[in-house]
Amino acid sequence: MAAVLLAGPAFAQGQASQGQAPAPQAPAPKDLARNFEGVWTNATVTRLERPANFSQLVVTKEQADAVAKATTARVAAANRPSDLSKGAFKDENATAGYDSFWIDSGDGLMRVRGQARSSFITSPANGKMPFRNRAKSLALMTRDGAEYQSGKGAYTDPEDLPLRERCLIAQSDAGGPVMLNAIYNNNYSFVVTPGYFVINLEMNHDVRIAPIFASAKEARAHHQPAVIRPWLGDTVAWWEGDTLVTETRNVNPIQEGRTLTPVSAQGAVTERFTRIAKDELLYQFTVDDPVHYTQSWSGEYSFKPAKGQIYEYACHEGNYAMAGILRGARLAEAAAARRAK
Repeated sequence: MAAVLLAGPAFAQGQASQGQAPAPQAPAPKDLARNFEGVWTNATVTRLERPANFSQLVVTKEQADAVAKATTARVAAANRPSDLSKGAFKDENATAGYDSFWIDSGDGLMRVRGQARSSFITSPANGKMPFRNRAKSLALMTRDGAEYQSGKGAYTDPEDLPLRERCLIAQSDAGGPVMLNAIYNNNYSFVVTPGYFVINLEMNHDVRIAPIFASAKEARAHHQPAVIRPWLGDTVAWWEGDTLVTETRNVNPIQEGRTLTPVSAQGAVTERFTRIAKDELLYQFTVDDPVHYTQSWSGEYSFKPAKGQIYEYACHEGNYAMAGILRGARLAEAAAARRAK
């Protein structure tokens, strides 16, 4: 499904001239309300938590323009031809892993109903996740990040590698819960049928399928047994007016330990999807988890129509990457043993 479905003739307005067939009229708001079809993007330089250089959720026009200008300049600089007179990158330079061709993080700050935002988080007011113990909750994520930057880790077996290295779930938790953005592949396809809500991610080809029930009570009664904890959690859905509401519980315990938004077996994430304009799908979320957080916390951002369609995401080129990482770790161990003699 291409994003042009959202911006094509169906939304054109105007009067037919004499002798011509009437021009297609824009659907009434009630016809748009439950129509999520198409390809959407959450590409933006705004991230989940508020950075130190912003003190408020809503950013002034001057600040937003400055960010957009800096983003444009950074992209232009990255796309300039390489200076071949300079030396090649040295080995183990993990930060040189992507060139600008792959990067697509948007052209500025996220806008919700026209307002530029400094963070996705709206509550607490400081735009920060209210961890009980941030270091403990994100310990494995911190370790994985250090290993990615250095290229050095134990890598004793395939399970020791991060979920992203194993291509099991999307980069930067794009699949949720909560659904976040990344430096590229920020495209989603939404499908709503009478019985199901389907979210298809371009990043890592993840798919979330939520059955839709007549009420919140009925939906919650149909959660799977707590012992079943799938990737991306167990999600059920229901309509509240023209807002599609989902509740996710029982996130896979491995994902809990290796995600930016950990949710324990006692936690739940509520997500709300509302079509507020022809070019804006509002996404709101609330996380309730007494294990990781001192209070419930919430946020929102808007999906915008994407250009193009969802493409296949291929991972582990030729299936050599995993074997290569493990083999490299064994060679490093052998070299260290020789030096120790």
